[in-house]
Amino acid sequence: MARLEDGELMARAVEGLAAVADARLTERGGSSVVALVGPGNNGADALYAAARLAEAGWSAAAVHHEDVHAGAREAAEAAGVVLGRDASVVAEADLVLDGVLGIGARPGLPDWAAAWVAAVPETAYVLAVDLPSGQDPAGAVFDGRGVIADETVTFSVAKPVHLLPPTEQACGALTVVDIGIEVDATPVVRRLDHDDVAALWPVPGPGDDKYSRGVLGVVAGGESYTGAAVLCVTSAVEAGAGMVRYVGTPTPAGLVRAAVPEATHGVGRVQAWVVGPGLDTLSRAAGSRAQLDVARDALAGEEPVVVDAGGLDLLTAGVLRGRRDRVTLLTPHAGECARLLGRLGEEEVSRGEVEGAPLASARRLAGLTGATVLLKGSTTLVVPPGEGSPVWSQADAPPWLATAGAGDVLAGLVGTLLAAGLPADEAGALGALVHGVAAERASGGGPVRALSVARALPGAVAGLLRR
Repeated sequence: MARLEDGELMARAVEGLAAVADARLTERGGSSVVALVGPGNNGADALYAAARLAEAGWSAAAVHHEDVHAGAREAAEAAGVVLGRDASVVAEADLVLDGVLGIGARPGLPDWAAAWVAAVPETAYVLAVDLPSGQDPAGAVFDGRGVIADETVTFSVAKPVHLLPPTEQACGALTVVDIGIEVDATPVVRRLDHDDVAALWPVPGPGDDKYSRGVLGVVAGGESYTGAAVLCVTSAVEAGAGMVRYVGTPTPAGLVRAAVPEATHGVGRVQAWVVGPGLDTLSRAAGSRAQLDVARDALAGEEPVVVDAGGLDLLTAGVLRGRRDRVTLLTPHAGECARLLGRLGEEEVSRGEVEGAPLASARRLAGLTGATVLLKGSTTLVVPPGEGSPVWSQADAPPWLATAGAGDVLAGLVGTLLAAGLPADEAGALGALVHGVAAERASGGGPVRALSVARALPGAVAGLLRR
């Protein structure tokens, strides 16, 4: 700001915001815009943008706080924007510009703005400036009274509120407008996009063989959950594992032999393990004890390990005695995370508490175990151990992927990446992205089964590598 003329950055932000609003009004066939104008710079951005839209021929109005940016008010009055404090005008809007609060605000919607937000009609397109007002800028807390935007326009870089659950759901589509600010600080949150995959995916070279590409051991399935083994092993093979060694009880072992004939069976040298999909730690069925012995050996061994589903019960049973000093990636959903926190932290934690504070919950689990935690959800978090470590946040999958077996496919995919030598956090983030892209391909906009997601992995990877 010291190198630019006064107001230059705001002018750039207003230009981008007005362009997006103009485009959305045109696309939707609307005619009117109402700005909700708070006392800060976001309110000024919204009011200046309303002035630009009025000058372009749109019907524009604004409801504003008693303290309003003088220059923005002057521009709005000159452009013919209807100004006032009466919220009734909001009900007539085709597009609402939310400029109540800025990125520096505390969570929660102020009382003076509550009537404005309550008056927004369901038919209006809500375009938030920088963040939906009332939502936590740090992304930790969702405010049900706050603004729920259809789209959020932010400037230069995404912020935690845009990428973290539970606030991401309030932001809608995210548009980042470049206003010329260069940021070189360590990010708080990272997100891979499709163009990042080619640089990270383990592509074999002419000198590679099945062993150098990565051998993955899979301890999965049981007599009660036979399909999990097929899904996990299929996923690993489709994702490009050089070799998969499977350890299971008789029924799932027979299914794996039929479905994935290239898989080998029994214990041998591996570069990483997946322990837990469909694993029944209480089973007394034939082969269960031997399978659990292999699972415990894998958890106690030197190789990286993905611990999923039933494998997480081994952790709570004290097999790891709290922490594991090897490369470990836990892949719980919210309910499993709550149970783990309750058992390891010795105090009851509900699923709702984890869903309400997913990042804090995943950080706590990472601290208790010394493992990287991949907390599954519509936005998946990958949280390394260590206070202050940047977290990964991925939201690449269609809602149709919320189906039985999807986690088994993800475990096999992430395990393949660990076996290829990726760090646990990168393997988790990259696996979550590719898992989502494969689901999108397999779904085609409709229902999808987990096995179809596994079989879509080669095409998804090939498409991403071509970008």
